[in-house]
Amino acid sequence: MPEISKDLVAASSVPLILSILSKGESYGYEIIRNIKEASNGKFQFAEGTLYPILKKMEQSNWINAKWKTAENGRERKYYKITATGKKQLEAEKNNWQSVNQILQNLWTANFNLNMQ
Repeated sequence: MPEISKDLVAASSVPLILSILSKGESYGYEIIRNIKEASNGKFQFAEGTLYPILKKMEQSNWINAKWKTAENGRERKYYKITATGKKQLEAEKNNWQSVNQILQNLWTANFNLNMQ
């Protein structure tokens, strides 16, 4: 399985996390697990990578965090997307769809040029 570059993982971290939190609140390890599952193991976040991103997202008011006692009795910090975060997620979706379209256009044009 080809590994995705760290730069691409970093660039896509905000939309990945906001997408997960748009489905409901979650805690750090669960976010990491959901990203890994959604990417079939191609994206792997370490806790040391995730928590600084979550902190920045909280400072931007895209998410809120609250400590809760989990079912197993452990204290966990749960993250929830805010209204501002939902707007940011829409902007992120638009940006990524635009980039994807540009790349598809270039790759198709490149393929067509090479076929002539």
